[in-house]
Amino acid sequence: MNFAAPWFIWCPAKDEEHRGSSSIESASVSAMKTSRIVAADISQAVVQDVLIDVTDGVGTITLDRPDRRNALSDAMINGFATALEELEASPKVGAIVITGAGSAFCSGGDVQDFHEHGGEGGGSLEVDQRAVEEQRRDQEATIGSIYRCRKPVVASIPGAVAGAGIGFALAADLRIATSRTVFATAFAAVGLAGDYGVAWLLDRLVGPAKARELMFLNPRIRGEECLAIGLVNWLVPDDELVSRTREVAERLAMSSSHALEGMKQNLLRAPKDDLSTSMYNEIPLHKATGLTENHVAAISAFVAKQNPTFSTGWHD
Repeated sequence: MNFAAPWFIWCPAKDEEHRGSSSIESASVSAMKTSRIVAADISQAVVQDVLIDVTDGVGTITLDRPDRRNALSDAMINGFATALEELEASPKVGAIVITGAGSAFCSGGDVQDFHEHGGEGGGSLEVDQRAVEEQRRDQEATIGSIYRCRKPVVASIPGAVAGAGIGFALAADLRIATSRTVFATAFAAVGLAGDYGVAWLLDRLVGPAKARELMFLNPRIRGEECLAIGLVNWLVPDDELVSRTREVAERLAMSSSHALEGMKQNLLRAPKDDLSTSMYNEIPLHKATGLTENHVAAISAFVAKQNPTFSTGWHD
């Protein structure tokens, strides 16, 4: 996955030498298993088990296996990774939405498929190291890429989200749910330790004690409690999910893309840096945004007591 070069001149972080390959500026995840979408216009592209739409600066990826509650398949994982790469690279897209077709967001691994093949390990008595490396690539190309995406990502959650599907929701920057939304880690129920970054993401969003409760005991967390414990940002009526998601995503798409990218860089670094390091590293980004046309136009609008107008899409 090839990210576009940063629009700013990167100033090495104060603790750059200690971060190594975990740096958020890491350019890419290699070894994609599918080719890129070879279409000049991705506004209405279709990949197996995934739908892609681009409208008014918002790119939407829909997990599309409604008959299996959008359980993950190899085709879905590959298609999702490809779609996200394309939307992140597209200058027409300023914000990205992830959602699920039908009444669910994503039910995680396909347990029916596990059953038909003798379990998650395919009936083997030994761990297949090739499968380990393949899943590592898959997880980086999906969850890792959502989390590190230069553009803001919104998860729109119409119903059930379970197991690995939780990773797709929690790796997003913002989450919108309804009273029909139900989170369940589900790993304990099928005798698995958990994957797709769910434990790490839960620990950071709800804290270590609550994360352990959710992983070990597998309670069903409904919309109201999801909001109360910080799993989601907004809870809306069922019939307002699409419109509220659109409102949030379009507002992001019409914001200053330079400022949003700089903010996200700062926020991604924050958990790893102390205050002094964070302040040291944020200055180049702040100064770079001060050189943009968006900044100049925004302060002119502020002085004139008008709302700023930014171009929809993403900077080069």
